[in-house]
Amino acid sequence: MKHVGFIGLGRMGQPMASNLIKAGYQLTVYDVSEAAIAALAAKGARAASSPAAVASAVDTVLLSLPTPPIVREVALGRDGVSAGTKVKTVIDLSTTGATVAREIAEALAKKGMTGVDAPVSGGVAGAVKGTLAVMVACARPLYAELEPMLKSIGKVFHIGERPGMGQTMKLCNNLLSATAVAATSEVVVFGVKAGLDPKVMIDVINSGSGRNTATEDKFPKSILPRSFDFGFAMGLMYKDVKLCLEEAEAAGVQMGIAAAVRQLWQLANHEIGPDKDFTEVIRVLERRAGVEVRPGSPGKSTRGAV
Repeated sequence: MKHVGFIGLGRMGQPMASNLIKAGYQLTVYDVSEAAIAALAAKGARAASSPAAVASAVDTVLLSLPTPPIVREVALGRDGVSAGTKVKTVIDLSTTGATVAREIAEALAKKGMTGVDAPVSGGVAGAVKGTLAVMVACARPLYAELEPMLKSIGKVFHIGERPGMGQTMKLCNNLLSATAVAATSEVVVFGVKAGLDPKVMIDVINSGSGRNTATEDKFPKSILPRSFDFGFAMGLMYKDVKLCLEEAEAAGVQMGIAAAVRQLWQLANHEIGPDKDFTEVIRVLERRAGVEVRPGSPGKSTRGAV
């Protein structure tokens, strides 16, 4: 039985780690949440006391963490993965941007370790089902070794051999996703203000040329029902859009549309809150238009409402 480490057992990490166990892998795990560790231990995983402890028990460690600073600390901190005595390969499933991925890969290389950026896309539902898109950047021979294991969590793509290439692909994907939600929210709020039923609008769009991931997925599941429970935090989406713009600017590429998208997510992050579900971005537009997007009550004004 192959023994690997997994650090970061949150909304995405917990189901990915569980799928590795289902696929027959022995896991040694760590998270800042004792409850998260206990949930995996109940499925047969071994608990570790720190990232370094995980990296001293296995030769391959996977990371699933929320922000670049946390990834950097877990990978390179005093009690981080790089302090481990056995690890050889560190696979980062998080979204950090290419610059951080390269920085971490260079630091790990100095200790004889290989950093692999392999960010994932598909949300919590994809993590649970094992259908994530896994974007891997590493040398071809190493990719061949890792592919069977990574297939346990989703469909695996070899993006390139240079550190950071997987991150660039992920940021491009997430920018498109964020743009779809932002643009669809704008047009649906406009339609409701003009008297259209939002449910009919989404049905028409999905039958026409305007359909996208927001109309096919986010609106039917989380926005029209007003449940706002798609499973991805507002702050994380803003972080991804912001990272994409920063990386593009560093590369000398102008992204005017993306800049406008970033502005909306920045506003939503401030007004709605970073811990809220990212589908609540529509509330920013509703407030300014004085309407609420709710099927069956097109054009309903919210002005004066508490």
